[in-house]
Amino acid sequence: MKIISVETRIEHLPLARPYTIAFRTISAVEIGLVVLRDEAGREGLGTASPEPFVTGETPDRCAQALARENLAFLIGADAQALPALAAALDAHTAGAPAARAALDMALFDLRAKALGVSLGRLLGRAHERLATSITIGIKPTAEALAEADEYVGRGFRILKVKLGHVFDEEMERLAKLRERVGRAIGIRVDPNQGYSIEETRRFFSATASLDIEFVEQPVKTAATDELRALPEALRARVCVDEALLGPADALRLCTPPRPAGIFNIKLMKCGGIRPALAIAAMAEAAGVSLMWGCMDESRVGIAAALNAAFASPATRYLDLDGSLDLARDVAEGGFLLEDGFMRPLDEPGLGCRRIAA
Repeated sequence: MKIISVETRIEHLPLARPYTIAFRTISAVEIGLVVLRDEAGREGLGTASPEPFVTGETPDRCAQALARENLAFLIGADAQALPALAAALDAHTAGAPAARAALDMALFDLRAKALGVSLGRLLGRAHERLATSITIGIKPTAEALAEADEYVGRGFRILKVKLGHVFDEEMERLAKLRERVGRAIGIRVDPNQGYSIEETRRFFSATASLDIEFVEQPVKTAATDELRALPEALRARVCVDEALLGPADALRLCTPPRPAGIFNIKLMKCGGIRPALAIAAMAEAAGVSLMWGCMDESRVGIAAALNAAFASPATRYLDLDGSLDLARDVAEGGFLLEDGFMRPLDEPGLGCRRIAA
């Protein structure tokens, strides 16, 4: 199964609803599209959503890594030999994990299509469907409550609330949100490194009666090890995100006393499906639960993350709402979303079809 052509392009995609997190407001994203074509005419799709504030990969660095002249090593390569291509992918995408993820998922897509199976069947499946959260950015309480009403009305059962600005106001907002949606709706929160370790302790105390699932990356990455001093019951309800980029970080974070009981795996951080599954295997062995997250990205990347998530028995949570933010996408298909629950399509490869530019 020889690759005969590589096509790439960068798309500027506005968001349908801009939102604010602890350190910036996001209104549009740059997404890289990769199309690998084999000698039978099959296409493997991959997408890149670089996040410079997390991985250091700028859109320019991503575009450079995906430039056609830098991908000549793939022409003539056998997509079935994906493990052997891993080192070459690393070398050609140094400092660009999202670019690597796009190439990695395109190779997996092409490989599964050549075998005539879905990516889920190729990787194996430990789950049939799971609920995803949907995100409410930092905004005034009245706006947050109105957005929560909208999402619950659309069938979502889990809300992820961005925090990290004014602590006391945020605690009041969470209390009003819980009162508004009741106990049947899950609430998880993400300060995006906006809290100190002292504020993290205060958070658990202030929200003890609010039934919050967990708090995601409350402190700066450099302070992650300070979380190890928290009581075990609190650490079990901490999820690491920005502190977990790749397998080497996972190995360190699995060392007891673990700073967190949950790992957030994102393909755009770690470089694709293959390294993501390596992280998942370590987490499973260490008894760490997994959440699979995303950047603002195409359905292609979401479908790839979803199939990887469903391949791990350690997966407990999904936060795969990134494609819902896009005003338009570069592809369609890949998964079904029904009443807040996601499941991959049982179609060859990722089950995605690209949309003409």
